Amino acid sequence: MSTNDLLKLIDSEIATLKQARAALTGKIMGKIVRGRKGLQAGTAKPKKTRKMSAEARARIAAAQKKRWAAQKKSAAS
Repeated sequence: MSTNDLLKLIDSEIATLKQARAALTGKIMGKIVRGRKGLQAGTAKPKKTRKMSAEARARIAAAQKKRWAAQKKSAAS
């Protein structure tokens, strides 16, 4: 065997070992995928952000202020 053949063999062995190590640690292409069945690298969908209307925010704020007032009233008496 020539030196080039040995280097190619070593390189292929290194690639195989890196793949085995990645499989054992749960990393695929730098991403940890433990606990997610069927997830392939790069196929994760971005999470959708939820938008709350101004009316909903106002209702929540009013309800919270009412709770705070009730708590303050019960603490004072």
